[in-house]
Amino acid sequence: SLSASNLGDQEYFFKSNPIVVVYSSNDGALEEIGRTEVIVNSSSPSWNAKIILQYQFEVLQPLVFHIYDIDPQFHEVGEKMLKLEEQQFLGEAICNLSDVITKQNRLFTLKLGVSEHNLPNPSKFGELTVQAEESAGSKALMEMVFHCSDLEIKDLLSKSDPFLLISRMSENGTPVPICKTEVRKNDLNPKWKPVIMNLQQENPLMIECFNFSSNGKHDLVGKIVKSVAELENMYHSGNGENFFVPASNAHDCHSKEVLKSQVYVEKYLENSRHTFIDYISAGCQLNLMVAIDYTASNGNPRLPDSLHYIDPSGRPNAYQRVILEIGDILQYYDPAKRIPSWGYGARPIDGPVSHCFNLNGSTYQPEVEGIQGIMSAYISALRNVSLAGPTLFGPLLSTATAIASQSLTSNQQKYFILLIVTDGVVTDFQETIDAIIKASDFPLSIIVVGVGGADFKEMEVMGLDKFSQFYLCKVICIFPFRHKSGMLK
Repeated sequence: SLSASNLGDQEYFFKSNPIVVVYSSNDGALEEIGRTEVIVNSSSPSWNAKIILQYQFEVLQPLVFHIYDIDPQFHEVGEKMLKLEEQQFLGEAICNLSDVITKQNRLFTLKLGVSEHNLPNPSKFGELTVQAEESAGSKALMEMVFHCSDLEIKDLLSKSDPFLLISRMSENGTPVPICKTEVRKNDLNPKWKPVIMNLQQENPLMIECFNFSSNGKHDLVGKIVKSVAELENMYHSGNGENFFVPASNAHDCHSKEVLKSQVYVEKYLENSRHTFIDYISAGCQLNLMVAIDYTASNGNPRLPDSLHYIDPSGRPNAYQRVILEIGDILQYYDPAKRIPSWGYGARPIDGPVSHCFNLNGSTYQPEVEGIQGIMSAYISALRNVSLAGPTLFGPLLSTATAIASQSLTSNQQKYFILLIVTDGVVTDFQETIDAIIKASDFPLSIIVVGVGGADFKEMEVMGLDKFSQFYLCKVICIFPFRHKSGMLK
């Protein structure tokens, strides 16, 4: 929702006919998301139109707001048909969606600027207030149980091995997969385990039944296309719906062959859930913790081929890119921005090898100030330690778990995310596993990111990748790191 105050030059009692155009920004390229209606003769409008967009925690979502004064001669023209270049520009505001989400009451006020449009006195062009509200549908879940009858036999020597693939039909008619069931072996009348989907599905759903094939080329048994409301009616009526397949010998691509096989909705249940935004609104904070690999396998930091080489041109190395990629997103959810930061696998001056030392050089206090604080402490540590080894995660995990445990004991609304950046394979595998199991009882997740050219398949051989899948949302492994937008997804 959008509102503004003091639009235009109040010194001359200027009033306008304002409209807001909202854009997403991707590397500077603007893509229009939506427009409000035009408010006639107002310098402090409050628009009724809502701008709908998908919130994605895992990426930055820059938003750009342009306000225009619509000339009265165009008041009969629909908002979407207005040619903006023919209107007077009143100002622009820029923010990230996470700026709004993390504010109290999800209310964020921005000063309107006009720098790119070469207008004088930005201070005279008012303010824009952005308020975010989570749509009710995004909290609603539906749980359904499907079963089928009289499926066609697709295998030569046995009955079919069916599974369902459920897709949302996009605006252009292309199916977008959203979930699938398990495979039921050798079963022509299968009943699958419950599937859970977001209820916010305005477009129809396509439910396809396939016969599983180990080569990945699954045979289509049949499909139906139904809205959520129609699926609910199928449940209440108890009636099945016949599958169909595209007609094989028809010239019309819309022709279909209706089958004897039927699909039933045996259970339909609607529930609500607490979303990520609910937790943030209730005061929960995300706290980043960072651990950086200082083992000798990174190479001599003074040489350009080292993973720790600090380029005089300012181009970030692999470690710096990972910290920026993840830190830029998480820092919005940490108001204090006090980030515990450690190094491991190095020998401090006149000391033994340490597998968990404070990057800032302090004996007792590991916290640094924000992402730039991590960067400064990281570079400083490179000058004050000798790279050594081996690669041990156990001490890091134990230290991070102790912080999360203390927070939980103090009843603080905090969730910790430990980012471990490494160039090699962990050597204390069992200690790492034991530490992760202990950490699973506390508000702590672990992201392990591999950099460099090491063969991280050894991690999979050791079982860490499979282990991370078992502790879903507690351990994330990214081997190897490739710089791209949205790594947290």
